[in-house]
Amino acid sequence: MNLLPSLRYLVALSEHRHFGRAAQACHITQPALSNALRALEEEFEAVIVKRERNYVGFTPEGEIILASAQRMLHEHALLQESLKGDALAPHGPLRIGAVPTAVPVAARFAAMLQARQNGIRPIVLSLSSAELEKGLETLSLDLAMGYIERMDSKGARLSAIAQYTEHYFLLRRADSPQADGLRIGDPLTWQQAGRFPLCLLTPEMHNRTIVDAALLQAGVQVVPAMETNSILAMALCVVQGKMCGILPGALVGVVRGDRQLEALPLVEPEVRTPIGFMFNAQVRPARAMQAAMDLARDVQWLQHAAMHSGMLTSSVAGSA
Repeated sequence: MNLLPSLRYLVALSEHRHFGRAAQACHITQPALSNALRALEEEFEAVIVKRERNYVGFTPEGEIILASAQRMLHEHALLQESLKGDALAPHGPLRIGAVPTAVPVAARFAAMLQARQNGIRPIVLSLSSAELEKGLETLSLDLAMGYIERMDSKGARLSAIAQYTEHYFLLRRADSPQADGLRIGDPLTWQQAGRFPLCLLTPEMHNRTIVDAALLQAGVQVVPAMETNSILAMALCVVQGKMCGILPGALVGVVRGDRQLEALPLVEPEVRTPIGFMFNAQVRPARAMQAAMDLARDVQWLQHAAMHSGMLTSSVAGSA
């Protein structure tokens, strides 16, 4: 049997976690996808997909076959590029994942990359830190923007290109009572921020871990008035209600144009979090990926130069 199409169907199923959507992504019918997976199981004499009415996951044997399929497809793509010679410009899809708080920066980076290499088709996805790390390890993601401090536990499997250092702001309505004497741009301590009713990201988000640690260090243990895993939902709640939110600088620029909102920098403690692009260091990069890594290093160099000349804004979002 021709393994490559069936392996692509298998990888599509792992990415979409739905038989119908995986079939649609592969431009085949759902019965055709199911038949191909059954043929794959016969080929390897192992059950790959757990048999339920809806998709529920892979068997342990299926996970092993999936990992091999991802590596084989990656190597197949690299071989095709090599055979076509050096004249082939970078092209094709490039999957870029980002934690929700870094999505605006990742999106601007993707636009810069596409302008530089118009054969590349970036796909920007909002994912949790755990999903980013898994995506890089399974090769379902090419590049991930997130918290590079988490890489210490990943050994040599992942490498990073640092991009910027994040800092944090209290987001509130611009017409909030001014009894506290604060004006736009005034710093606010984390202890003061803890006295407001807060809408925070949900506990599984790494950003929430950072926020909770800063509040605890400031001597306050907050029970949020509301939780969400959506940055947009947080901003809308601040606009519509009496709650405040805590956002990193990369997102402050996104809401800066809304005159209903204001952002106050948070101090005491000073919280600085390094953000960067991460990639799987154990696989050879395709040309599209190499172009992305080159641009990431160029942007990093530009930020370094701007920092020393006093021109750097809060993040690459300002220079993209």
